[in-house]
Amino acid sequence: MNTDNYVTRTVSKFARAESETSSSVTFSNSGSTPNGSPLGSDTEEEANDEELAKVPLQAPPRRKGRVVQPSVNEKMGNDATELSGVQSANSTITSVNSISSLLKEKLQLSLPQALRSSTRRQNADYRLRAFVGFLFLCVVFLVGFAHIYYNQHVLQRAYFDKFRFNKNERVMTVYSSTGAEIIAARLGEGIPPETGVYPCLPHHQRQDSVCLEWLQQTRLYLAHTKREDMHCYHVTWQSLSPYYNPKDCFDWSSKRGHWYGAGQIQNMAYPLERGRLELSPFITGDVRRHSFGNVLKRYFLNSKGATILVDAETPLYVSINANRTNDFCLQAKHDAFAYINHLTPLPQLNYTICATDNMKTLHSSMAEKSLWDGLKPDELHAVHSLLSEPVWQISPINEAAIYNYTEDVIALGFLRQGHVLLSEEWQPSPGDFVLDEERFPSMEETINIIHRRGFRIVFSIQPFISTESVNFKDAVANRLLISERGSDPRIPALTRYKQSNSAGVLDITNNKTLPWLQTKLESLIMKYHVDSFYLDLGTAQDMPHYYKCEQPLTNPDHYKTIFTRSILGTIPVIGVSSAISRPRAPVFVSLPPFPSSWKAIKTVIPTVLSYGMIGYPFIMPGAVGGDVALPMSDNNPDNDFEVDLPDKELYIRWLQLSTFLPVIRFTHLPSKYSDESVLEIAKRLTTLRQKTVTPLLKKYANETLDTGLPIIRPLWMLDPADPACHVVVDEFSVGEELIVAPVLYSGSRQREVYLPTGVWKDGIDGSLRKGSRWIHNYRVAEDKVAYFVKMPDNTRF
Repeated sequence: MNTDNYVTRTVSKFARAESETSSSVTFSNSGSTPNGSPLGSDTEEEANDEELAKVPLQAPPRRKGRVVQPSVNEKMGNDATELSGVQSANSTITSVNSISSLLKEKLQLSLPQALRSSTRRQNADYRLRAFVGFLFLCVVFLVGFAHIYYNQHVLQRAYFDKFRFNKNERVMTVYSSTGAEIIAARLGEGIPPETGVYPCLPHHQRQDSVCLEWLQQTRLYLAHTKREDMHCYHVTWQSLSPYYNPKDCFDWSSKRGHWYGAGQIQNMAYPLERGRLELSPFITGDVRRHSFGNVLKRYFLNSKGATILVDAETPLYVSINANRTNDFCLQAKHDAFAYINHLTPLPQLNYTICATDNMKTLHSSMAEKSLWDGLKPDELHAVHSLLSEPVWQISPINEAAIYNYTEDVIALGFLRQGHVLLSEEWQPSPGDFVLDEERFPSMEETINIIHRRGFRIVFSIQPFISTESVNFKDAVANRLLISERGSDPRIPALTRYKQSNSAGVLDITNNKTLPWLQTKLESLIMKYHVDSFYLDLGTAQDMPHYYKCEQPLTNPDHYKTIFTRSILGTIPVIGVSSAISRPRAPVFVSLPPFPSSWKAIKTVIPTVLSYGMIGYPFIMPGAVGGDVALPMSDNNPDNDFEVDLPDKELYIRWLQLSTFLPVIRFTHLPSKYSDESVLEIAKRLTTLRQKTVTPLLKKYANETLDTGLPIIRPLWMLDPADPACHVVVDEFSVGEELIVAPVLYSGSRQREVYLPTGVWKDGIDGSLRKGSRWIHNYRVAEDKVAYFVKMPDNTRF
């Protein structure tokens, strides 16, 4: 802006206005006329100019040390008042210049202040807008928080103590005694969102249960029981629609603790939440092809102190971390194989959650007690003999192979005789239940010699009858075999089993089957003096797909339970290959076959720990070195059966591991290796087992018969409050007194070792080591195994 031109125009306007005005106006700093005198002469005008020159500009009020200039409007108003005192059109150039200078000075001072005032107003607007935006976000947050809190807490009704359930969102939460969340789950997954929930009708109600119904979809029952410090919550879903299969999903994220149980699962993750499994029927199989292994139980334990126990009659499907979630899901679902026999028209999901503050206490309370009941003295002796003597697993190609194998064992000099376990090849065909007389012409005499050498003879039998067996025709004629569903009941359902491409399965639910089988087995005992039998039952996946028994089965695994219980009352049995319920002592449950590989040896410990935890304390591991093709004696010239021995280092590390397990089973003798060091290592390990391990095994076997707790235990059972113990997957303890940390990697001569609370004596160098800490880079030579013995609590470190 041109300030001079603006001032000149302003002065001209005021001069014209004065020439037209007849009244007089005075000018002063206060805005009033002193003495009432008009300005009517040049002298007065000059005096007034002089006075104006002497009077300084009015100073604005001070604020925090800054000078704030008057506004433009105030200055212009005062100037107009001053100029109104000019009465004559003949004002001098000097007066005009004086006024012009004054206005010019004032405008120069006031314009920057106006600009600054405008900037402050803009900043104030921005601050106001930011404040309003912040308030808006706060309101949104508070509304969202209130909605979440309302749904998760207000709508989560406390139906029972330490239990909340939001029926609209179907969110269940179980709390500890301190108020911490132990279980969080979404129930009724898949219920259409528009389906309303209502209390059940009176005739659907159950005593002491909460009943809710989602119309035309499903019905939910919730119940609660309390035992001492443990709360148990019972959940039952009844499907009301053929299109709805009840499904509940539990949050298995890391903040929920660690989970154990089930049995052997594909890839054998330990703890379970580290694995991944698509929704699969909970039945036994071969983990190389199926989701689950040969031993299962519907039992899951959480490190924060909770268990989930699923009812045996639920047609159970299970998934772990499927679809990139952290969920463990249970679903009840009928299908055409695993759950073809529908116990209810529509599937029902029935399970129980129990919770307390200590996982070890909880697990102990859930374990089956008093396994002594009905145990005879000879059966207890059989338990102790398996703990202290090896099992020699032989594939009987011919009679000389068996004879020479036992001779080689005796030649070793340091191994006890133990049990000679003959696999099913002793028969011409599976299901014959007679010795192959062509390969074993004088087996009766051979067995007598073996007995005199101090061995026991065990025959493997199975319920599978090959179509080539001499007994197949008789079994079909008497309808002793499982029949084909949907066909003539006289037609047997066929399946494949090991080397038999076509075989029927004995229907153990038929009242005529057990006496028929018992007669066959008693004949073997009488003729060959067989000491006991090993039941090779296969898995659920070995059953005929369209099976139908005389009495319906809950699922194909139910067959094994019935078969084992039926046989145990008639003939001596030392082991079974598969199970879903604990067989009565002295029966040991076998681990699944493991390939001879470094990958396989890493899965032995988690499998052993899992089996013991779900209620199978008496386990029989596989052969040292892995279950490869079974060799005979090299001294037999008639044996042209060629096999490769396991890798030497793998065999040594496997032998070190097996030394501390309940049963040590051999297929390959250590004397078969040309390296003499293998035999020397085997001698030292045998001495260690006999002097240190076997007494502990017998001690804790007796405790197991009282408490149901496993002989081989995970580290968390020694210190359940130690988080490090929850995740150690490559160590175990024998009872509570000996920790084993074997080397499981090829070429490794060191490893990480964790010791629980207490003082432990190093088994290699005898030093004392304090617990509750890691030992890093612990040196373990090839001929050594890391183990630590618990010292008394009052040991000074």
